[in-house]
Amino acid sequence: MAVAAENGSDFIVVGRVSGLHGVRGWIKVYSHTQPRKNILSYSTWYLKRQGKWQAVELQEGRLHGKAILAHLVDIDDRDLAATLVGSDIAIRREQLLDTAEDEYYWADLIGLEVVTESGIELGKVDSLFETGANDVLVILGERERLIPFIPQQVILEVNLSEGRMVVDWDPEF
Repeated sequence: MAVAAENGSDFIVVGRVSGLHGVRGWIKVYSHTQPRKNILSYSTWYLKRQGKWQAVELQEGRLHGKAILAHLVDIDDRDLAATLVGSDIAIRREQLLDTAEDEYYWADLIGLEVVTESGIELGKVDSLFETGANDVLVILGERERLIPFIPQQVILEVNLSEGRMVVDWDPEF
């Protein structure tokens, strides 16, 4: 699961319209939020359609087994809902809750310069994804690196104001 801020934008992708449910305009949602149902706590979503973000209002939503279902204002039939399938769902950065001093959102890590303890530049954080064991950073530099996001063991420092992350990582790996 990768979460990213749109380049040069204050939109943060938090999910995707993954399918349809029923005939009254309900959609299935794949959520990047933790816990998954937190996507339903944002009343305004932005859907990327035809390359542009369009604001939509969440009328109601619920968990349905392992799925998340949502009904958007003015989307009242299956055909109209079908046009939304595959759309990214984003929120504006200002909709996020403030974090504690040592916490950050994945989107805050995108674009950080990653360096080893000895100052060797590895590249920049391109994205993150979740595995069963831990989250993984995708670092793009002279080559792609996958680095486990394990604070105090691998991730030694995250400095958002300087745009830098220090890692304990062999640059040859």
